[in-house]
Amino acid sequence: MALLEVDNLHVYYGQIHALKGISVRVEQGEIAALIGANGAGKSTTLRTISGLLRPRHGRVTLSGNDLSILPAHEIVAKGVVQVPEGRRIFGRLTVHENLMMGAYARTNPGAIGGDMDRVLALFPRLRERRTQLAGTLSGGEQQMLAIGRALMSEPKVLLLDEPSMGLAPILVEQIFETITSINKQGTTVLLVEQNAFMALQVAHRGYVLQTGEIALAGNAAELQANKEVQRAYLGG
Repeated sequence: MALLEVDNLHVYYGQIHALKGISVRVEQGEIAALIGANGAGKSTTLRTISGLLRPRHGRVTLSGNDLSILPAHEIVAKGVVQVPEGRRIFGRLTVHENLMMGAYARTNPGAIGGDMDRVLALFPRLRERRTQLAGTLSGGEQQMLAIGRALMSEPKVLLLDEPSMGLAPILVEQIFETITSINKQGTTVLLVEQNAFMALQVAHRGYVLQTGEIALAGNAAELQANKEVQRAYLGG
């Protein structure tokens, strides 16, 4: 049994059939990547897993338990936490307050403190800016904050939606190094990313989406070596 399993999802926006029977597996301890062009259905997949969209058919399970019937806040409580595209930090709160918002449903102060130390060790820049208003941070710092806030929710599966979007190349490398570190510390990751090269560099498993369907799937090394993937997504 996979830790997170998406089984035959069909999702509609009105009459538009956005996801057409998508199935994805994410095993405990791995990084899985969804790649594809704009409009392929990558973000829709994450939003459905998170409970922000409801599938018309199919289901999402975590360790065999159906998430599809739960509201979004209960899915977070179960351990599936999304870092949304565009970061969506609370600009008028401080860095520290934003991080604590990630722990709003938790009740063990000692465990929360331990995770705060872990996040600040992962992102030393956030430690330097703990009292700064989040809206005054750079784009890269806001992305660090959004990931850190999600980690404060104690996720079993971390959903990352376009974490490199709008960042300078050197910051993109830092973000992907951090994703690898988070995974090595025990957090399973499902990554949606247009930068297919970087995504497949860090992932164990990959899925290529095209117009709401899975076009290709396999381990990341196989997809990197695939001529079709190279031509369409890797500049080969």
